Amino acid sequence: EDLDMKGMSQALQFGKSVADNGWGMFTSFLQYKLNEQGKQLIKIDKWFPSTKTCSNCGSVKEIKLSERTYRCDCGLNLDRDYNAARNIKKEGIRLLASA
Repeated sequence: EDLDMKGMSQALQFGKSVADNGWGMFTSFLQYKLNEQGKQLIKIDKWFPSTKTCSNCGSVKEIKLSERTYRCDCGLNLDRDYNAARNIKKEGIRLLASA
């Protein structure tokens, strides 16, 4: 998932620690290493609602940053980060298939 580093540094008051973390360099190195292995890097849009989307039924709902568990009306009950990871994986596969 591509990240909005400038927005994170301003909104979350991490300041310089977020801006200096070398995200761009990390993704460049990752791209280079994947190309060496005959693989490709798929970037998910930074505005993709991975945390807000149910990985089971696809419904989207607002969730506070303080909520650590994603609960959906369909019965899904997962850690919010695991739910987001499942959504990112699905979106990556979808983007790869459409390319």
